[in-house]
Amino acid sequence: MSTSVAVLGSSGSIGTQTLEIVRADPERYRVSALGVARSVDLVVEQAHEFRPDLVAVADESRARDLTDRLPAGTELLVGDEAMAHAATSGDVVINGVVGFAGLPVTLAALDAGKRLGLANKESLIAAGPVVQRVWAASAGDLIPVDSEHCAVHQCLRANEVIDKITAADRVAEIVLTASGGPFRGRSRDDLESVTVDDALAHPTWSMGPKITIDSSTLMNKGLEVIEAHELFGVDYDQIDVVVHPQSVVHSMVTYTDGATIAQLSMPDMRLCIGYALAFPDRLEMPYGAIDWTEMSRLDFQPPDLEAFPCLRLCFEAGRAGETAPAWISAANEVAVDEFLKGRIRWVDIPEVLEASLQVWPGTNATDVDVVLDVDREARVVAAELIEQRVHA
Repeated sequence: MSTSVAVLGSSGSIGTQTLEIVRADPERYRVSALGVARSVDLVVEQAHEFRPDLVAVADESRARDLTDRLPAGTELLVGDEAMAHAATSGDVVINGVVGFAGLPVTLAALDAGKRLGLANKESLIAAGPVVQRVWAASAGDLIPVDSEHCAVHQCLRANEVIDKITAADRVAEIVLTASGGPFRGRSRDDLESVTVDDALAHPTWSMGPKITIDSSTLMNKGLEVIEAHELFGVDYDQIDVVVHPQSVVHSMVTYTDGATIAQLSMPDMRLCIGYALAFPDRLEMPYGAIDWTEMSRLDFQPPDLEAFPCLRLCFEAGRAGETAPAWISAANEVAVDEFLKGRIRWVDIPEVLEASLQVWPGTNATDVDVVLDVDREARVVAAELIEQRVHA
């Protein structure tokens, strides 16, 4: 019997790679739903290939006359809640939605008791306390779909200490690895004049522009620190980050007896996606397999927090808790967007975040509406700080 899969964010990198895995093993997997924000032409093409029960389109203006373009028997859902509704279908939900829009998908999938393959960081970063309450009451599984947290999940599972993905007392430290991005080894002074093209030239991964910029500032790693705290229930003092330029060791777990378990593979997101699809089994297709005759060295070094202060700021926001992670994540989205437009410098991004975090109002994350309000407020604050810089 095949496993049905809802692929939400099907036009993005995670979504298209999920469909690649389904395409390679049609007897094992069937697509139950596809979801996009605006990419209607691509989702129509995907729908004709995979024949899902549902297609969800968030942008109503892009969905006009779309019904006639879909295969017979495929239902069209449109609007802000469309992808959340689609997340209640299928045995497995892959949440590859970009940004804060992925939160309703996460909550709906968990509430429905689905196995959720989570590639949307904002769900846990911006609304960790809210997601935790739904997850605690859910019969579903949450499997992280990114290289670092998928690696930690596997390391914890290898030692059989996972209880709803919560680290047991025998875990001493979780070590997240970072490639270092395109500016690894450069000083703060060296980074004053880097361009958008420089920041988008990631040495290892092919990603969208926002996450690539986040990788260049180490903001992406900082957000992953917050996510690791939410996923695995460890204190921030038990989470460390090391720069590992080869991107072969995807993360490690050190236990109280001094043993360290690591997950190694060549960079390939299909391994992480397949891990979520097959859990608790594994795929038969060897994505990311290493040729050990070609692996000559693995290097590790501490991150430079003076040149890359975003990592430090995320630790500060995480320790503050409640809506502080939502606040800094929203401010970062604004700052990155303005950098990509050429309105601020790369080095302005962490300065905007630090100034934003200093005026976080200390709001508790009581429910989704509060988190949404904080997200909006942080964006306004960040935009005002940026305008002050632009016109200074």
